[in-house]
Amino acid sequence: MKVIVIGGVAAGMSCASKVKRSDSSAQITVYERGGFLSYGACGLPYYVGGFNDDYRKMIARTKEFFEKQGIKCFLKHEVLSVDFENKKVLIREIDTGKEFYDTYDKLMISTGANPIIPPLKGLELIGVHSLKTLEDGLFLREFAQLQDVKNVVIVGGGYIGIECAEAFLNLGKNVRIIEASNTILSPFDEEISKFAKEELLLHKVILNLNEKVTEFKGNISVNKVVTDKGEYNADLVILAIGIKPATNFLDNKKIEKAQNGAIIVNKYLETSVKDVYAAGDCVLVYNKILQQNTYLALGTVANKCGRVAGANIVGDKQQFIGALGSSAIKVCNIELGRTGMGENDAIKNNIDYKKIVITAQDHPSYYPDPTLIEIKLIYHAQTKKILGAQTCGNKGAVLRVDIFAVAIQAGMTTEELGMTDLIYAPPFAGVWDAVQIACNAAK
Repeated sequence: MKVIVIGGVAAGMSCASKVKRSDSSAQITVYERGGFLSYGACGLPYYVGGFNDDYRKMIARTKEFFEKQGIKCFLKHEVLSVDFENKKVLIREIDTGKEFYDTYDKLMISTGANPIIPPLKGLELIGVHSLKTLEDGLFLREFAQLQDVKNVVIVGGGYIGIECAEAFLNLGKNVRIIEASNTILSPFDEEISKFAKEELLLHKVILNLNEKVTEFKGNISVNKVVTDKGEYNADLVILAIGIKPATNFLDNKKIEKAQNGAIIVNKYLETSVKDVYAAGDCVLVYNKILQQNTYLALGTVANKCGRVAGANIVGDKQQFIGALGSSAIKVCNIELGRTGMGENDAIKNNIDYKKIVITAQDHPSYYPDPTLIEIKLIYHAQTKKILGAQTCGNKGAVLRVDIFAVAIQAGMTTEELGMTDLIYAPPFAGVWDAVQIACNAAK
C-alpha cells in the first residue's frame, strides 16, 4: 500500500507514524512545504520572546528519525493539486521550481492553516509579519533582538496575539494590541477574559479595542500603523487576526468543504472522496458537547485525529469521539483555561442553561500563599449536566479545567462532580476543591 501524506507537522506525522506502526510494509511519503517536521508551533511565541533559547526543543521528531522508521520525507515540497480520479498529486520542489507527479493508494491531507493577511496597504514593508511557522519564529527571534526595534504593534487579540504580547514584554519592548472587536480572547466569556485585560494593562500593554487597522506606513521598513482612530509608532508589526484552512489547492467540486474552506470529514476522518483522509487545522471536527462539526484549530485535536486517520488508513474502523475545545493560555502572571460550551454557544444553540461564577482559593489559608481562582460554570438548567467551564487564577486554575473536561465527556452532572472523591491536602487543595465549590453552588 502506497500512502501519501500532505503536510508533516502535527496531524500528518501522527498519521504517518500510526500507519507505519500498524503496517510496516506500507510505503509512506510525506510532502511538507516548510523546512521542518513535527514541531510544536504553540511554542513559537515563547521562543521568540526568549523563554526558550533553543528552537530544536520544539521539534518532537526530526526528518532523520522518521526516515529511520521507513517514512520518506520531502521538505520544502508543496503539493499544488490533487487528481482524485487518477490518484495522483502534483508537487513542486520549492527551491528549484521543479514539478512532478506522485501516485497513491491512500491519501492523507494535513495541510494545516495559513494566517489571515488582510489586503492592506504597506504589507510589503520590512517589519510586518505573521507568526505561524518555525521559519517565522526563527526570523522574528533575530529581528526582535535589533536595537532599533522598540515599539511592537500586535494586530489581533486572540491566543497568538496575547502570547506574542507577553513574548515582547519579556524582551523589554513597548507593546500595543489593536483589536477590531470590543474584547480580547473571544473564546472566553467576559467574566473571565476581563482578568486578562486587567493583567495586560497592569504590565503596561496598550489595548486599542473596537479599532480597525487600515494601513501600514514606512520607507522600506514599517514605522506607523494607521487605524480608523489614529496612528501609532511601530518598529515591528505582528499580524495575528486569525487563520484559515490551507485548502485552496483542492477543487471544491471534487472534495466537500465548509464555507471557511475546511475539509468536511466524518468520525473516521474520511473525506467525501474514497481513500482520502484529512485531519488537523484544515478540517472541521466533531464537537462532542455541541454535537456538530466545528472548526477547532488545536494541536491536541490534530494529533488525536491524525492517529485515528492513520489507524483507519490501514483498515481499522476507529472513530474520533469528539473534541470539547479545551484550551489554555498564560497572560503574564495569570492563567486562563476553558472547555466545552461558552455562554454564547449555549445561547446560539437554544440550550436551557444556567451559569454560576464563583471565587475560591487554590488551597487553604492554613498553608502559605493561597491564591484565588475564578470559575465560571455552565450547566443544563433541568438535568444539571455540565456543559462548559472557564477558569482564571495565578496558579492551579488551568489544570482544574481538565477535571471539567473529563466530567463533560463522561456526561456528569454538577451533583456528581460535586461529590467526586478529589484529593485534599493543604499544599494542594481544600477539603472541598474549587471545582466542587463551583458545582455545589449550581442550583
